[in-house]
Amino acid sequence: MPETPHIVSDVMTLTVVAVRRDAPFKEIARTMDRWKVSALPVLEGEGRVIGVVSEADLLPKEEFHEGDMNLSEQRQRLSDIAKAGGVTAEELMSTPAITVHPDATLAQAARIMAVKRIKRLPVIDEEGVLQGIVSRADLLKVFLRPDEEIEEEVRRTVIAYLFPAFSHAIHVHVHEGVVTLRGQIGDTSLISVAARLIRAVEGVVDVESHLTDGSAAPTGPEDAR
Repeated sequence: MPETPHIVSDVMTLTVVAVRRDAPFKEIARTMDRWKVSALPVLEGEGRVIGVVSEADLLPKEEFHEGDMNLSEQRQRLSDIAKAGGVTAEELMSTPAITVHPDATLAQAARIMAVKRIKRLPVIDEEGVLQGIVSRADLLKVFLRPDEEIEEEVRRTVIAYLFPAFSHAIHVHVHEGVVTLRGQIGDTSLISVAARLIRAVEGVVDVESHLTDGSAAPTGPEDAR
């Protein structure tokens, strides 16, 4: 079977830039500019994450600076107007923070980012204390695995597992993460199972199967006509 999937702790960044809840507006802006990040976890106590302040949380300060919004627009954007008046991280942050635990799989983290439309997730322990941060770029690290490494794992954990009697007759080739299978097997109903298991191997981009039914192969001169 395929090996255990990578988890968030395998790829997350341990050094995290964060601010305290009482951090003033300009300190937040300077921190983002200095470290070239677009969002910062907001901490309290011993490092518990209570929210996240992003560039989007700071922009209302500039957007509503001139105060030329009509009454209807004001009613629709009360939250943004409130943030425009915020001067500390606690007043500006989005809360509760969208976070992930270190033992979550990369697929789970990717789904959270996609659904919530965010670029990074603070990683917290069971007490909510910040452990690191994982970004979209971190999740893509698994696709940097060498093709040779992927091929070896596919042979060892999928082909040898599903087709022990035919593994010597199955050719596995990996190029740019795409796995191609060629050869003959005894049970074609397992082809879809093999494809599903191979796609679960870290770093696999796609699977192309050209496996055929070995039990129908010609066995003599007359059959080969």
